[in-house]
Amino acid sequence: MLIKVSIMWTVKVVSLGVLALSLSLELLYRLLCRLKPSKTLNEVLFFPSEVACVEHIFSPTSAQSCFCLLPHGVETSFCRLLRHILSASSSLDLCVFAFSNLDLGRAVLALHSRGITVRILTDKDYSAISGSQIGLLRKAGICVRCDVGSVYMHHKFAVVDNRLLITGSLNWTLTAVQSNMENILITEEPDLVLPFIEEFQRLWMHNDPARYHRSGDQTPAE
Repeated sequence: MLIKVSIMWTVKVVSLGVLALSLSLELLYRLLCRLKPSKTLNEVLFFPSEVACVEHIFSPTSAQSCFCLLPHGVETSFCRLLRHILSASSSLDLCVFAFSNLDLGRAVLALHSRGITVRILTDKDYSAISGSQIGLLRKAGICVRCDVGSVYMHHKFAVVDNRLLITGSLNWTLTAVQSNMENILITEEPDLVLPFIEEFQRLWMHNDPARYHRSGDQTPAE
């Protein structure tokens, strides 16, 4: 009888030891996962993008009530681009040659309405073409500066929260998104993001209207 009780206690002790070891390993795994650096985002998008409804990106709760004729629930390159833009929590710096896409304009306005700091640099000639979103963005109170140079401001990049770079051949136009062969690189690599932050700041200061009001030179629009 004593031997049987002893064996039972031994089994219980071993079971408890195994359980304790299992819990310890699980806690250790969770700790290591927290300490492990998160994977750096690197993504490539190609265009033209499939035409699909994007209402679920702007209003996730009302997506089911959209009755437009476009395909729903399709994750396209354009959807991915919109998601990255709308991920901004503090700032969006946009440097783009042509900007006439209504959904991209809607995304920028949505950020502005949330209190996100938005700065836009664009080409002075293309900002005035028919269909450009620049006038609407200015009217909403978003700060826009146009280049003062004699050549095109042909950049197409955006920096989200000073951490995420969106760059490539894509102009922010409907034709570029739906018709042209284009590409976009999205990355959080600091060595790639930092030069674009510095270039944006350099161009922003260079095209500051206050500089030209003081000097009497050509005045960029803002």
